[in-house]
Amino acid sequence: MPLLLVLAMTRWTSDYDDVLIAKVDSDLRIAEQYLGQIMAGTGAGVLAISESTSFLEATQQGARSVTSYLEDARTRLSLDFLYFLPRDQVIELSARWPVVANAEQGTLDTQIDILSASDLESLSPALEAQARIPLIPTEAAVPSDRTVEDRGMVVHSAAPVLIDGFEGVLVGGILLNRNLQFIDTINALVYQSQEDGTPNRQGTATLFLEDVRVSTNVRLFEDVRALGTRVSAAVRSAVLDDGRIWLDRAFVVNDWYISGYLPITDSFGGRVGMLYVGFLEAPFQAAKRSAYWVVLGAFAAVVALSAPLFLFLAKGIFSPLERMTKTMSRVEQGNLHARIGNVGSKDEIGQVATHLDELLDQVQERDRALRSWATELEERVERRTAELHEANKKLEDTFQQLVMSEKLASIGEITAGVAHEINNPVAVIQGNVDVIRESLGAQIEPIETELNLIDRQIVRIGGIVGKLLQFARPSEFGDFAESIDPTPLINDSLVLVSHQYSKQDINVSRDFQATTQVRIDPGELQQVVINLFINAVQAMGDQGDLTISTFDEVRDGKGGFCLTVADTGPGIPEEHLKSVFDPFLTTKSAEGTGLGLSISQTIIQKAGGLISVKNRPEGGAVFTVWLPDTQA
Repeated sequence: MPLLLVLAMTRWTSDYDDVLIAKVDSDLRIAEQYLGQIMAGTGAGVLAISESTSFLEATQQGARSVTSYLEDARTRLSLDFLYFLPRDQVIELSARWPVVANAEQGTLDTQIDILSASDLESLSPALEAQARIPLIPTEAAVPSDRTVEDRGMVVHSAAPVLIDGFEGVLVGGILLNRNLQFIDTINALVYQSQEDGTPNRQGTATLFLEDVRVSTNVRLFEDVRALGTRVSAAVRSAVLDDGRIWLDRAFVVNDWYISGYLPITDSFGGRVGMLYVGFLEAPFQAAKRSAYWVVLGAFAAVVALSAPLFLFLAKGIFSPLERMTKTMSRVEQGNLHARIGNVGSKDEIGQVATHLDELLDQVQERDRALRSWATELEERVERRTAELHEANKKLEDTFQQLVMSEKLASIGEITAGVAHEINNPVAVIQGNVDVIRESLGAQIEPIETELNLIDRQIVRIGGIVGKLLQFARPSEFGDFAESIDPTPLINDSLVLVSHQYSKQDINVSRDFQATTQVRIDPGELQQVVINLFINAVQAMGDQGDLTISTFDEVRDGKGGFCLTVADTGPGIPEEHLKSVFDPFLTTKSAEGTGLGLSISQTIIQKAGGLISVKNRPEGGAVFTVWLPDTQA
């Protein structure tokens, strides 16, 4: 029944909309016929004057008499212009206006034409002023830079004058711009006035010059007509561009209307405007909604009256089944105490209910036994799981220590081999350089600079080898630790790496608040700080913010110095956070060795401190170095 109701209402809505479209189509035909009558009446009036005896008499009395007669005839026929063209002037205008050309050939012709502002000015300054309409920006219209419409849409009629000695063409017409009598007459013909005699505002009519309303009874406000507003781009494209008649709903100025638009062509066959009629959509939509509610209300009333009767008849069957269903649902949810109970009947349904209750009793008893066994089993499993977890944790810790010990042992062997293999040829090079100096004596001056460069590079090689040995076997090197204030050393380190960030758009911020002194080798601490600075600068790329902060911090009841180095780079991948201090772990491809952070950790731990890293919520990574107070 609901599906049938929806189908019926859908079909009714479609038919209702078709009726509205048919109505606006009929209204548009009435408006078109009235415009045709205006054109026919104008042409007949001009032809009647050209053939009248009184006009013949006026031509015999001179040009002034003809002018006076035509002015009286224009007023009598309610024309906006009426003038006579002698044969010598007809040739010029016939090239511009087909109606004049046809009249010259002896045929009456009446068309819609568009006169420019200068043409209207030549006819009458009042007509030029009447045609001028300021354009009002309109929603959904085609964008335009024009601010005023100064052309005039006219009913243009021309009739031949065949008086001997006074041959020519009589031209007359009506300006449709601001012609409210014309548009209000169409509205009155199409839409009946209200009971009090006032115009029906629900129905509207409009004459468009292209897409501009030049005569309309559509209101912008209560007493302001929407002259100068423009039609929507969709309607313009369909009617003016494609030449189709629009019969559909459309947004007109400030509301939705069931609308009809008819293209208007001029004497040249071009589409120059539109004739529109339409009526407000809102009253019909309200009537449609009212009908919907009436149908839905009737359907609800039928359901409300019939449902209790069917429920009463079905109660004897469905009620016990519903109780069984609810009971089984409660059992599925874990309530094993649920029972169907007495259903009030001894038939097959009652027997099934009793049998189900007996089965539920058996299920509850078995569930009680199973729960007891499961509880005991879970306790045993939890104890064994806890023991296995503890043992596994110890095994993992031991394995990690073994892996690290093995790795460090391997690194020690590699480093010792590297030192041996490098130091021997370096010693040979150094010895030969000394031999060169002794051999050349005073003649060594030309190559003294090159030899000094070799000496410096040999010293550099020795320093690199020393750092590798220091990483692999830190206990074999002497302790040069001393009590220092780290802040000046951090400032000096920042100067040393300034070449790394001076060519990039990196802003360095400092916040030094720490006053604690620490005990550490200044060279080693500077190595750690420079490594952290370079890593942060390389992580940020071409631009970013490097923030360096120091402050005093107490950890585990012990005071100390804390340094944080934060960048705005991409941060460290989560899978690398736990292993970032492992030897040879690097994300710089061929540019890094992976020893920098590992050596830094060894240095800080040797000094009794801690170094850690984490990603910032706003992006980037932050490294934290904590060293104990020398006085603590």
